[in-house]
Amino acid sequence: MAVLWGVELLDLYVFHQALDQFGVRPLDVEHLGGILAAPVLHGGLEHLSSNSVGILILGTIVALWSRREFWAVTIAATLVGGLGTWLVGHPGSTHIGASGVLFGFFGYLLLRGVFERRLGAILISLVVGYVFGSNMLAGMLPKTAGAMVSWEMHLFGFVGGALMAWRWRRRSR
Repeated sequence: MAVLWGVELLDLYVFHQALDQFGVRPLDVEHLGGILAAPVLHGGLEHLSSNSVGILILGTIVALWSRREFWAVTIAATLVGGLGTWLVGHPGSTHIGASGVLFGFFGYLLLRGVFERRLGAILISLVVGYVFGSNMLAGMLPKTAGAMVSWEMHLFGFVGGALMAWRWRRRSR
């Protein structure tokens, strides 16, 4: 969280939001590095604040399983979210923000109980689905033209988290 806030404060007050150009630019081979840069770039403090709350809550729950799983979900959501956005996003747009990682945590927690089939994981999936479900699922749907929300990053970040839920499953008998 400190890195996200540090980068955004530098971007706002030192670089005057010039770093935002280094996000995911769909189908632009020269900007493939934006896949890795996008999660630490935000369109202002309000944007970062909205991502921070969810990341703190859902990321903490993932980290309670293990630090290894936390980093695996973070990396998968970053890579799958960024690459998916790069492939299907609107050419000429730039996608920034940690919401792909946030949706990766959501996908992981929502589906971990489905894949693992253990009571604790199922209860966490149900609570996460109840508390965050409707807003986050709606965030993965295409928006009207000109919308400032990257539904692509949300959707593919979720897919990255879902893949990790399947990968880390431990089925009970």
